[in-house]
Amino acid sequence: MKRCFYDAPIKGFLDQSVEEIMGVLSKDNTFDLALEQRDAWLEEIGVMKNVLCVLDVQGHIIFEYTIPRLGKRIDVTLLVNGIVFCLEFKAEEDCFNANDKEQVWDYALDLKNFHEESANLTIVPILVATEAESIDNELVFSCYDDKVYEPLFANSKTLLPLILSVLEKESSGKTINPQDWVYSRYLPTPTIIQAASALYMNHSVEDITKHEADKAGIDSCTKFILDVIRESKDKKQKSICFVTGVPGAGKTLVGLNVAIQQEQGDLAVYLSGNGPLVKVLTEALARDKVAKEKAKGIRCTKTEAERQVSRFIQIIHRYRDNMLAKLKLPINGEIEIDPNKVSSAAKNNAAEVENVAIFDEAQRMWDMRHLSAWLARKKGIANFPMSEGEFLIWSLDQHKDWATIVCLVGGGQEINSGEGGIGLWIQALNETFPDWEIYISNNLTDKEYAEGNVGELLADNTHTHTCTDLHLAVSQRSFRAETLSLFVHQLLDKDVEAARKTYEQISERYPIALTRDLAKAKEWLRDHARGSERYGMLVSSKAFRLKPLAIDIRSQADIVPWFLNPITDIRSSLFLEDVATEFDIQGLELDWTCLVWDGDFRFDLKGKRWQHFNFRSDRWQNINQEEGRAYQLNAYRVLLTRARQGMVICVPEGNPADDTRKPEFYDGTYEYLKSLGVTVL
Repeated sequence: MKRCFYDAPIKGFLDQSVEEIMGVLSKDNTFDLALEQRDAWLEEIGVMKNVLCVLDVQGHIIFEYTIPRLGKRIDVTLLVNGIVFCLEFKAEEDCFNANDKEQVWDYALDLKNFHEESANLTIVPILVATEAESIDNELVFSCYDDKVYEPLFANSKTLLPLILSVLEKESSGKTINPQDWVYSRYLPTPTIIQAASALYMNHSVEDITKHEADKAGIDSCTKFILDVIRESKDKKQKSICFVTGVPGAGKTLVGLNVAIQQEQGDLAVYLSGNGPLVKVLTEALARDKVAKEKAKGIRCTKTEAERQVSRFIQIIHRYRDNMLAKLKLPINGEIEIDPNKVSSAAKNNAAEVENVAIFDEAQRMWDMRHLSAWLARKKGIANFPMSEGEFLIWSLDQHKDWATIVCLVGGGQEINSGEGGIGLWIQALNETFPDWEIYISNNLTDKEYAEGNVGELLADNTHTHTCTDLHLAVSQRSFRAETLSLFVHQLLDKDVEAARKTYEQISERYPIALTRDLAKAKEWLRDHARGSERYGMLVSSKAFRLKPLAIDIRSQADIVPWFLNPITDIRSSLFLEDVATEFDIQGLELDWTCLVWDGDFRFDLKGKRWQHFNFRSDRWQNINQEEGRAYQLNAYRVLLTRARQGMVICVPEGNPADDTRKPEFYDGTYEYLKSLGVTVL
């Protein structure tokens, strides 16, 4: 893969004519060369020639170096004296824009975190607004000891002295092999929003994720599923794949990748019961679509973009309702699920149904009782005889030739009552669809899936195939701490010694802080975030007694602007006013989070156990049902694994004068977390 449009030793760059350099840039440009881009390159070349002919140093210059995770390119990169200068040019601009500062900072952070050859180098981001007034720069590293400078600012005249001042200050003594740097391994871990955007813009999954020789990797999992789809089509058979993975391992990315790759051929749809995830992804992709078409001079309305995106990504409830209408199932009557007895009209309509359906968080599908009650109440369909998973299998089973379902399964993440778990899928396959080929992850038999009964349920099913490629073993969410999910598991499992040891291993790269002061927690978030890194506050959906801290979970956040909009929007997560719950955040992530821990889930120091509560009217009441306790434990598992780079946990002090917020409701949790070695602010 070509990583840049142009690169050359500084001497070679100075010896070449502007026309020769422009020829190389234009040749490798994959888009139509607009006049605006041509003029920008001409100005960049002119400025860099003026700077480098005076600078008189050995080094390398690179134009348009690709940053696949962000879907962008660095205008100019200089490799000099062991230092990487990232230059973002704004031709003829007379001011330094905050968004442009954020952009060049993102480039520097991306190189530091994901570009192997840059990991131990000093990285200096510089925003060059060519016509801006000169400003004083403070040459300082940003808040971490990772040798990334705070963004610097220059115009066409001050760029040379600024670079000289950095070179005078930094004497790394390191040399950079330019070819090694240009073709360095790039091991990014994008957010699901970034990944979906990059995939939708025709990047390959290898461009935007860690691409390691690991059979449990995203690429090998995707390839396996695509092979199953091709085999199912060739042999005219029905198949289902169950993909498992640790939290943040990339199950959603696998599903989106399969859906997008199939979009150009056979019909495919990515389905999720996670409404916030679908809303955020749809909005993000629609915005990208509008911007991309606008850049090409093509008018595309937001409505049209949303319609195109919704062809392959849908909320499961919408898909189910469309299917009910398409198959013309009887209202207030018996529904026939035997494929041999389905009407010919329904079979003909089923030809329009997607051949491939990807169901994310398949363990969260509704059981028959909840789905039947909902359809009776909302749609007037009485006595519905199937669970959500069984109906999805039934729908695709109507195809005359072939179909494939991909179930993306999270372990221990059921957070709603009525979520039937993976066992109901298996039962439906055994009892109603015995001819389907079943491909399961080798981990699907673990106790966290269907209470460890999957092996027993499939023992007599001769169509079952166990495949190691269908398990994603490495968390992609936190590139700073791939063992975060293990720490959270140990924390919730009350394994103090193991949790303490795990935290010691991750704490240097993945900071976790503990405080009782929400103002300090917010300050911690702001201090740690750099560039466009996102942060926000999370709470449990049962955290009803945080109102004295100006947190009211009854006031629901508008989740799309919460995830996507800038800090100037009061609805944005960055404004630190609105909070998200486990229902909003599951399947998504932020760079930094603050978990505000209420009295609904408490640690009893004496009994060394978790206590579970619901708030009713004016008091906390025990949750006695085991199912309800499991949902609450899983809710906190979700909340504790949403941060990619670090988190702060705020456990309030409580108030002895308030019977609903007594200090003892909070003190045990605080002391327990403190005992794990978490840093106290």
